Amino acid sequence: VQFVESGGGAVQPGGSLRLSCAASGFTFSSYAMSWYRQAPGKKRELVATIGSTGRNIWYADSAKGRFTISRDNAKNMVYLQMNDLKPEDTAVYYCRNPNFASWGQGTQVTVSS
Repeated sequence: VQFVESGGGAVQPGGSLRLSCAASGFTFSSYAMSWYRQAPGKKRELVATIGSTGRNIWYADSAKGRFTISRDNAKNMVYLQMNDLKPEDTAVYYCRNPNFASWGQGTQVTVSS
């Protein structure tokens, strides 16, 4: 089981980024997928989850109205569109299938003026 995140970077407050995650090693279309983040000195937190078909979606309060999770089961990809980014969104972002122990390397998002 492997997750490879990409798309992070440095942006100014109010900016946007689209994170991508390539998953492999399991039947992607059968499982929910999640995005997590870990800010410096803080615990890793769940940001968003999308069900196997894409119909069921959950967001943390901090992500509601600004982030959009989506998936492409044909490509084994999950995405996180992040708009109106704030300095408190600065973190390493990870995707994961909660049914497996594996974590990817994450992708760094830095929001700063």
